[in-house]
Formats: sequence, C-alpha cells, structure tokens
Amino acid sequence: MSKSFDVVVIGAGPGGYVAAIRCAQLGLNTVCIDDWKDAQGKSSLGGTCLNVGCIPSKALLESSENFERVTHDFATHGIQADNASMDVLKMVARKNKIVSDFTLGIRQLFKKNKVDSLHGRAQLLGRDGDVWRVGITDGEEVRAKHIIVATGSTSRILQQAPLDGLQVVDNEGALSFSETPKRLAIIGAGVIGLELGSVWRRLGAEVTLLEAAHVFLPAADEQVAKEALRAFTKQKLIIHLGAQIDGVTQAAEVVKINWRDIHGVTQELVADKLIVAVGRVPNTQGLGAEAVGLKLDAAGRIEVDEQCRTSLSHVYAVGDVVRGPMLAHKASDEGVMVAELIGGQMGHCDLNLVPNVMYTAPEIAWVGKTEQQLKAAGAAYKTGQFPFLANGRARALGDTAGFIKIMADVNTDRILGVHIVGPMASELIQQAVLAMAFSASSEDLGRVIHAHPSLAEVMHEAALAVDKRAIHI
Repeated sequence: MSKSFDVVVIGAGPGGYVAAIRCAQLGLNTVCIDDWKDAQGKSSLGGTCLNVGCIPSKALLESSENFERVTHDFATHGIQADNASMDVLKMVARKNKIVSDFTLGIRQLFKKNKVDSLHGRAQLLGRDGDVWRVGITDGEEVRAKHIIVATGSTSRILQQAPLDGLQVVDNEGALSFSETPKRLAIIGAGVIGLELGSVWRRLGAEVTLLEAAHVFLPAADEQVAKEALRAFTKQKLIIHLGAQIDGVTQAAEVVKINWRDIHGVTQELVADKLIVAVGRVPNTQGLGAEAVGLKLDAAGRIEVDEQCRTSLSHVYAVGDVVRGPMLAHKASDEGVMVAELIGGQMGHCDLNLVPNVMYTAPEIAWVGKTEQQLKAAGAAYKTGQFPFLANGRARALGDTAGFIKIMADVNTDRILGVHIVGPMASELIQQAVLAMAFSASSEDLGRVIHAHPSLAEVMHEAALAVDKRAIHI
C-alpha cells in the first residue's frame, strides 16, 4: 500500500531540499525523492550544486587561489615561500570532504525537520481524485495532494565532442583530475568554463577557451565584460570568441579539437584534457510529463506562472527546470515561495532581484538591468562608477582591479542596476540587492555611513558618483 503525504518534492537540490524543509516547518507531512548517487554509488542529497557544482568548484577555486598567492603574490608582502608545490590529490580530497559534510548536513536537516527521504527516480503517474500518484524506480509508490518538481538541470551535450569521462569531460569530471594537465582546452567561456579554467590555470595548465558567441559574457554589462576579458587575458587565459567546433578526436593520450575561428579559418587545438562546458538543459527526462499533460516550453522547461504553478492543479516546479536563471539561490527562493503558498501563506520571489555571480579573479557580480538593456529600452538613466584602485582596503589587499557601477533612473533616482568586477564582488553585491529590494535611490545608498577602510566604500562612492558627488576621485 502506498504511503500518503501532504507534499511530495521531486529532487533534493537547492530548490527541492529547501522547499521540503520549509514545507515541514509549516506542518506539512513531506517526502523528498532524489536519485543522485556519489562516486561510491551511495545516495547523496544536494543535487548538482552540492555534489558537482557550486560547492566543490568553490573549494577548488579557493585552493588554487591560495597556491597562486603563495607563488606570485606573497613576495610583495615580504613573505618568502620558495619551491611551493600543489598536491592535487590532496586538494581534491579536501573538496570531497567538504561535499560529503554538506550532503550529510542535509540529511541531518531532514531528520531534524521530520522530512522523509526516499532514494530513486520519481515519475508522475496521474491523479486519483485530488491526490497525485508518484512512482519510484524500485516499484514503490507515494501519494500527495501537492507536488513540487525540482529536478534541476544536466550538462548540455555537444555532439561534436562526446564525453569519455577521462580525456573529454564535463564540469563533473573537471572537478576530479588526478593531476594538472599541461594543456587544457575548454569549449565554452561562460561561468563554468571560466571558473574551472581559472582553477587549472593557477596550478600550471595552459588553458585555451573556445567560445561560440562573438561577444564575451553577453549577459553581463558590456563595460564589466570588457574589464573582465582584459584581466583574464593578462592572466594568460587564452580566449577565442566566435569559435565553431567541427569535431574532436582522441589519439595517443591527446585530444585534438578541430574548430573554425571568427573569420571562418580552420584551426586545430591539441590538449591533454578537454572540458565541455556549453551550458545546461532542464532535467525532465523520465518525469512522465507528457503522460500526465504537464506542459513544457520549446526549451524543455516546465511552464509555470509567476508563482511557479504548472499547468496541472497542485503541481509546482522550481529552479533550473523552469524559466529564469539557472542559479541555486534562485531555486531556493522559489522553493520557499512555493512551500509558503501551499502552507497558506503569501509566498514571494522577485526574479528581477536575483544576483548573478562569477567566482573568478576578479569576481564578477550584478543585479538588475545592464546598461545595454537600459539603452535598448530607451530608458532615461544616469551612471556612477568608482574604481577599486582608489580604495584603501583594496590597496592593502593588493587587489585593485575593477570597479563598481550603479545606474539609476534620471527622474526618480531609483537604482536600476548594479555591476561589479573586482575583489569580493560576490559579497558586495548583496548590499545592492537589499537596496533595490527596498526601492532605494542612489542618494539613499550614498547617505548611508560605510565603514572605513572597507571594500564597501567603493559601493558608497559609486552611489555618490551617480550625482557626480564622489569624494575620492
């Protein structure tokens, strides 16, 4: 006999596990179903983000940054650290330990909040009255009035570059190299490609990125993208834009990538390893969407309204599997919103205020409109900008590349967008998100006292610069 719940959550990534916990906090009898297995074949909660995405990549980024500081930056502080070396296997083991701790932490959170957890692939089977039936791969079946689909996304496959898990890998494989490749090729110069490329470049790899787009980081503000490209090129990341991949062959422990450059000229790139990082696609395979009439859009995403309701009664979908940016924090916020709607509260998630972050060096972060979007919309706006080079804390850190840029409405002074390229952009952007959430003006932000010396002062000066009142430039 099938077990009944108030809510069945399908997927235990940042959208699913957060939704499940919030449902349980609201007194709803909740089960979360997930089929992820770790390298040892054991069930592992947390989805892509915790297992092979956000968390492990940040662990490797931090390790590689520390190594670069030791080998390149510490000497300017009077610190001598000759003959430093990197134990790649130990670095990867540290990353794995962090992942294990966090996935175990979710299991403990489920236990604390009385969320049931089932391992397996879930499939929507249909309704009996107002109750949904959900099948699980081992033949088990559960029932609930409410369903939250949070099945996330998977790496996009590039037909010209089939993965073998050894020489040609996706982002998951790139997190577990046993040694630093001498020559590393990456197809795709987006967030994943740039972050992973930065890791292995710092450890000694010659890194070449092949990007199909003719514009670098087209989603970012143009001025930020230009500054970032300048910084990455200075770091000796080799980035080719407008690159079209014709095919990939493997021979004698090398990978050969045949591609055409922006002028259509055929090129060959030889590498020891190839990472394919050409984006992600929503994971709806095997969900039973067609059988139960769950509507998908042309991109394979589940169609939802502004409150993540699908075309089916009492079925919601959140995270990478629906419209909007494929970001863990966006998924979590949608998960909380849906849980609160099911629980009879006023759930809320503003997709206009989702911060975007790239954990490269310099870091890149933004929220709101880019300048090119404002121009295209014919908006009347004003801009303020301030460089980290003129900031005392950035000078003390020895990290002065980049700037903060704020755009505000000409008439109301309401902040329309904030863009950062520079140190700790991932932390500084939250000040902008909070200001915009409360409909702050640039003057509001400029009149708030900021601690000195701090990187946050760059935000303060950029706000003052909107009305040409910056003090230190």
